[in-house]
Amino acid sequence: MITALRLLAVAGVLIAASSGSALAQATVDNDLLARGEYLLKISGCTHCHTAEGGEPLAGGRALETPFGTFYTPNITAHPTAGIGAWSAEDFQRALHQGLAPDGSDYYPAFPYTSYTLIRAEDAFAMHAYLMSLPASTRPNREHELAWFLVSRLAATAWKWLFFDAGEIQQSPGQNEQWNRGAYIAEALGHCGECHTPRNLLGALQADLAYAGNAEGPEGELVPNITPHKDTGIGDWSREGLEEFLKFGELPSGDYTSGSMEAVIEGVRHLTPQDRDALIDYLRALPSIDNRVRK
Repeated sequence: MITALRLLAVAGVLIAASSGSALAQATVDNDLLARGEYLLKISGCTHCHTAEGGEPLAGGRALETPFGTFYTPNITAHPTAGIGAWSAEDFQRALHQGLAPDGSDYYPAFPYTSYTLIRAEDAFAMHAYLMSLPASTRPNREHELAWFLVSRLAATAWKWLFFDAGEIQQSPGQNEQWNRGAYIAEALGHCGECHTPRNLLGALQADLAYAGNAEGPEGELVPNITPHKDTGIGDWSREGLEEFLKFGELPSGDYTSGSMEAVIEGVRHLTPQDRDALIDYLRALPSIDNRVRK
């Protein structure tokens, strides 16, 4: 009888331990997915990878550039139409190195030039969240590019000339707030991809970082967001920047439009702490006098 009672007690302990372990794992999974959802929203993935009127993240959005039209791919969890067959390592390799699972190079219309800075644990969370979403069977569409870009060798050559892979590193000369803002702007938000002008080969001009771009997405004028008082946003108050990042409201009382309207749909989800960090970083950028005009 005593032996039987001991066995029951041991079994109870094992069941309780197993239940506790399962609960802990479920909490970890939920936290990971919540983290991935947050990162995906503030990174603007849904906007670029969703065609007008199309299924979320199923691709097909046209990106018109001086080099032709790129069509964003399906990044839902479908195993053939999307990226459902990708491992977390495949996903990280795409972000960090601009490489497809088969080893071919992506064109830099996919902003891996900024996403390379994303930390591995954040890339893992983003992949986990994408894999938890509904899959779409929408097939990918071929890009319509100039003849000299049809071969992926052109992307390989471009990367050799202009691409440096590597996660972002803490700047020891700056505080934690500045470093967090740098991570949001440079990596996750990839703000410089639109707000920095490009050279004739499509590479960002580092000496004019964030100083505006006259040839932005779909030919839009993208403003100077350095702290220059006349041609940038140096005369914006902190409260004005907060209102803009939350609602897209400009100091004039008007609201942003075009591509930035969609960006606001993502960055409005920034936590107050992350929004403050981003504002601090933008206000600390070098002031560049560059009035964007056609």
